[in-house]
Amino acid sequence: MRWIWIDKFVEFESGRRAVAVKNVTRAEEYFRDHFPEFEVMPASLIIEGMAQTAGILVGEARAFKEKVILAKLRRAIFHRHVLPGDQLRYEATIENVDDAAAQTAGTVTVDGERIGEIDIVFSHIDQNLGGRSFPKENFVFHDGFMRTLDGFEHAGKK
Repeated sequence: MRWIWIDKFVEFESGRRAVAVKNVTRAEEYFRDHFPEFEVMPASLIIEGMAQTAGILVGEARAFKEKVILAKLRRAIFHRHVLPGDQLRYEATIENVDDAAAQTAGTVTVDGERIGEIDIVFSHIDQNLGGRSFPKENFVFHDGFMRTLDGFEHAGKK
């Protein structure tokens, strides 16, 4: 199963805001097992799509030097199910970023209809764990991930 839950960026303002889209199709593997009689995208995967959109925005704001991980889901509200044929539009905005963490606010829309709000706190773990150490290499934004990221369209990003 593929673990990238966005298809492309359609807007990207460094250090401020990013918009990504995800086309939901019946070809997604999870539809076989997740309520097979009622095909809906699991809320956890919608959250992950927002986390990837916002996490890449936060990582890019710090030149991908930090190990950025999801620390806290501040809010996740959904107003309707996501179905095959929907195109999710994730809009993430950085509210605050500092050496230890970043806070983002996000909205999810389908065809202009707001279907969710997802606000996330990310930790820069090397700066935030009081004496605990992690490998020097960036296991979040590693070479393989960055090659995958190169395949995304960065509309408006120079």
